[in-house]
Amino acid sequence: MGERARLVNVLVTGGGFLGSALARRLLARGDGVRVFGRRARPALRAEGVEVLCGDVADPAHVAAAVAGCEAVFHTAAQVGSWGRPALFERTNVEGTRNVIAACLQHGVRRLVFTSSPSVAHGRGDCEGIDESHGYAEAFDAEYPRTKAIAERLVLAANGRALATLALRPHLMWGPGDTQLIPRVVARARAGTLRLPGGPAKRVDCTYVDNAVDAHLAALARLAPGAVCAGRAYFISQGEPLPQRDLITQVLEAVGIPGPFPTVAPWILRRAGAAAEAWWRVRGIWDREPPLTRFVARQLTSAHWFDISAARRDLGYEPRVSIATGLARLRRDAFGS
Repeated sequence: MGERARLVNVLVTGGGFLGSALARRLLARGDGVRVFGRRARPALRAEGVEVLCGDVADPAHVAAAVAGCEAVFHTAAQVGSWGRPALFERTNVEGTRNVIAACLQHGVRRLVFTSSPSVAHGRGDCEGIDESHGYAEAFDAEYPRTKAIAERLVLAANGRALATLALRPHLMWGPGDTQLIPRVVARARAGTLRLPGGPAKRVDCTYVDNAVDAHLAALARLAPGAVCAGRAYFISQGEPLPQRDLITQVLEAVGIPGPFPTVAPWILRRAGAAAEAWWRVRGIWDREPPLTRFVARQLTSAHWFDISAARRDLGYEPRVSIATGLARLRRDAFGS
């Protein structure tokens, strides 16, 4: 991962957890960095990042953001396990089409798309699968369904004019996380967290610094005709653990000790389906149910992936272990 892409200007769409970490790393190594998204991101602006506000679903906004850039990291996405399908289509599918079109319009040569392993995770266990495993045949939420469409669009756009690839970082976490850890912590503090009982299911994850490393390594190797061009790669720690152990360790790191109640997996799955049905009847789309089918499936199935291809083709190596990441999370939570 020591290869260095010689860049002048890089666009990062989306300035959330991953996008902000990526922008800061690019800035630290001397690249010109522009972040494009819906929010003003004053902290990034204060650090020297150019921030443009706009809508990824608006072609004119995207074209203006891409203009003058040599490479694009497309991390912007509508996330979550609940919401109106049109909202996910608008951001994840139409937004990605706009990014591809703008890259071709402005002569951008490299596009790295942040995808998700959930595009390949159907309704059973995924244990050590590699990229030869196809897309899931059915999805429990709009997020993975629309990310699968977007990933296909990005990989199909690969060619002489624009080299593309997709990265699938799994369950990103670390200090500054705005999705995974806050949701688990909120449920634990409210006393509503339930972990699956029965045989232990193993899962893997990705510490945020490792996800950033993977994106930079991908860009360094990406070029028209490169072995990685037009391909998708699973990214993770390479340290699958029993899911209950991982969740418990994360919660203990932020000061919430276990043990936590367990529930039979079939109860969690039925509860997720029932909660979604009730939310639909009530017409609630602006906030997630207490449990969804997607979250229940994630909690009750194994999901860890073979990262050999990323190691081979990108030179990716997860340098921050889970233990080290937990120590950093603890320091961030308690300041020591």
